[in-house]
Amino acid sequence: MGYRVAVVGATGAVGREMLKTLAERQFPVSEVAALASGRSVGQEVSFGERSVLRVQALDSFDFRGWDIGLFSPGASVSAVHAPRAAEAGCVVIDNTSHFRMEPDVPLVVPEVNPQALARFAKRRIIANPNCSTIQMVVPLKPLHDRFGVRRIVAATYQSVSGAGKEAMDELYAHTKAFYVNDPVKPEQFTKEIAFNCIPQIDRFMEDGSTKEEWKMAVETRKIVDPDIQVFATCVRVPVFIGHAVAVVAECTRPVSVSEARSILRDAPGVTVVDQHEDGGYVTQAECVGEDTVYVSRIRRDPTAENSIAFWCVSDNLRKGAALNAVQIAETMVAQGLLGKKAA
Repeated sequence: MGYRVAVVGATGAVGREMLKTLAERQFPVSEVAALASGRSVGQEVSFGERSVLRVQALDSFDFRGWDIGLFSPGASVSAVHAPRAAEAGCVVIDNTSHFRMEPDVPLVVPEVNPQALARFAKRRIIANPNCSTIQMVVPLKPLHDRFGVRRIVAATYQSVSGAGKEAMDELYAHTKAFYVNDPVKPEQFTKEIAFNCIPQIDRFMEDGSTKEEWKMAVETRKIVDPDIQVFATCVRVPVFIGHAVAVVAECTRPVSVSEARSILRDAPGVTVVDQHEDGGYVTQAECVGEDTVYVSRIRRDPTAENSIAFWCVSDNLRKGAALNAVQIAETMVAQGLLGKKAA
């Protein structure tokens, strides 16, 4: 019993994590294909501890007969090949930004809005949200259900892995150059990334926001509630893996910190570590390889009525990307949306 799963962008950081996550969670597969661009054809990637897959060419791959496509090849590539896979009968779960705001494409975080998957059939494409959006809405949704969140002010501290392997290589090179006093030239970022914070992720828009900040606002409204207002500042920090978000949520109903902490402790996908003492919180370095969203520093904001603040961290390659995509596939199986597979 199993599904035929194609992983697109299999040689990238997220693609490799998708393969790893499929194996770790023992998703019911009968066959797995690793797909990438022509320059990667013939490379080998791991699937679990014992299997090695040879990379095939995406351009010529026939998706007929394949059940699920986990896509993370870049937005322009998904724009071409995701519809092609969907037309062949494959259900596409796309990790890029290309389809997220299309009204007939569900944008899904399984702990938050699994009911949205019911609308997948028209396009056979499901979108994975932005990594920082995912880890923010997982704890936000249960708070919204209880207190009625109406406005969010958020600041992100996003690791370089969110920009891909080349960005991780640049952080390593810039850090090494710093210690030997070599000159550096930013290529993946607009400024030197080592020992620095860059308040720009993606391009600038007309109102002065960056597209990453816009994504967090519009995606939160699509996933959680169209009436929530979001103001975000997104910052790239010299961390290899793991995003952090500092959130202040203004609510329509009175907020109790103790109740909020209790709600979050019971929330799916959330782990609360919130001791008011030195080190009584979780940092980015501690969340690498973990599936949960860690929530710390829960407290009231005394400057705004009915407001609560929290700090959350998560592995952006896992819950922020690969894990969320695999969880979408698992939820579809549980809901009977992918059909039954014979033993």
